Amino acid sequence: MQKMSVRTRVLTGAVALAAVGAGTFGALSASAAPQNAQARPAAEVKKSDTVTSTHLSIAAATKAAQAALAAAEQENQRVTVAVVDRNGNTLVTLRGDGAGPQSYESAERKAFTAVSWNAPTSELVKRLATAPNLKDIPGTLFLGGGAPVAVQGAPIAGIGVAGAPSGDLDEKFAQAGVAALGK
Repeated sequence: MQKMSVRTRVLTGAVALAAVGAGTFGALSASAAPQNAQARPAAEVKKSDTVTSTHLSIAAATKAAQAALAAAEQENQRVTVAVVDRNGNTLVTLRGDGAGPQSYESAERKAFTAVSWNAPTSELVKRLATAPNLKDIPGTLFLGGGAPVAVQGAPIAGIGVAGAPSGDLDEKFAQAGVAALGK
């Protein structure tokens, strides 16, 4: 192997540095949008092809959950309260002091069930007599303790409470959460 002269080494280094610099500059230039280009949607959708829906705000969901939890605490009940949106996504869950570990999931499933059918879960339990397979729908729980939240008759959220000794009590507390939204 032949030894390179200082001049050859400097020249080789300069060429390599220029190549790296040009590559970096080229990559940055290629990824930058032209300055006169405007962002445009892929396609314009007609207003008649869209649907507007009402959603419960996080502040309202929190207010409802806190009211339900406070109602339970007034009766010395240790519960978990969940509020879900129209699609069944959890907005707020409050696990009260001493609430059982099973109450977290049960509250969410009761809330989901109530909003899915726009009915209190205690009413839905009665439907199992004629349609027992309803209980097999994933994510649902047909026990008292879920209450829907509606605007002009359309469900927008569900409140579920779990952990009290009966579904009737759970549902009473869920209804306290719904009532807090009307104030």
